[in-house]
Amino acid sequence: MSSFATIEEQYQKNPELKKEDVQTIQEWLEKQNHLPEIDEFEIILFLHSCSYKIEPTKVCIDNFYTIRTLCPEFFSNRDPKTNPDETLNLLLYAPLPKLTPEGYKVIFAKLIDTNPDNYTFAGQVKVFDMATMLALHQEGTHNGIVVVTDMKGVTFSHFTKLGVVHIKNFFYYLQHAMPVKIKGVHFLNIPSFMDKIVGLIKPFMKGELLQVLHLHTDKFDNLYKYVPKECLPKDYHGDMDSVEDLIKIQNKNILENAQYFIEDEKRIVDESKRTGSPKTGDDIFGVEGSFKKLSID
Repeated sequence: MSSFATIEEQYQKNPELKKEDVQTIQEWLEKQNHLPEIDEFEIILFLHSCSYKIEPTKVCIDNFYTIRTLCPEFFSNRDPKTNPDETLNLLLYAPLPKLTPEGYKVIFAKLIDTNPDNYTFAGQVKVFDMATMLALHQEGTHNGIVVVTDMKGVTFSHFTKLGVVHIKNFFYYLQHAMPVKIKGVHFLNIPSFMDKIVGLIKPFMKGELLQVLHLHTDKFDNLYKYVPKECLPKDYHGDMDSVEDLIKIQNKNILENAQYFIEDEKRIVDESKRTGSPKTGDDIFGVEGSFKKLSID
């Protein structure tokens, strides 16, 4: 397993991070018997993503582990050695080494396998979460995350495999549970039916996320206003590794940390130990019946 960031580094680079706030969360966690063991480093990630506000951090932590328990289609079968088709061969989500001038981490995404028969949205969420959470543990906190997705190879057949319920659940997780600050969502090489994709995901995106959603129809010139060339892969006139090399680098990183994913998958909620009523999918995501009727699976 490769080296992970340290607690000491997080205190050094985050002046707003206070030991007493971490201790407050630790004391609260001692009373949350339904939650798995959560260490100081992870508490720091959640505090940072919630701008060091105590109550939102508590909600975020509980949401994070509850959703990971309720959505096994996203968060189980993550061993890259036994499930390579979904964890390694489907999509690339690669954290790029150079930060933007604002201190944002860039995550570059692209289909590896363009055959729609092999695509699932649940698999896409799985790869995104694996790449992002591993990067957080390896590098620690950043000022924000920018996701750049090249949609080359995406066809209408991919679109027809999207399900509204999965999309709704993912965006809830992204916006209410995952310990990240999303500062940009950029799509390149957008297909002719992109309006249909946006129409499908837009109802589940909060205003803050919609404000940082960008569709680029030009030759990347507009993208460079948000993500400088030097932060991007060579294929996009940048200074970073080529996409081909990124796939090799990221797959190696995922494989080397297979044990991290195997162990992390076990860290779920025990609803029988929750104070009060156990939480269900309806409690977290809302009643799904009306959305199922809209599903285009």
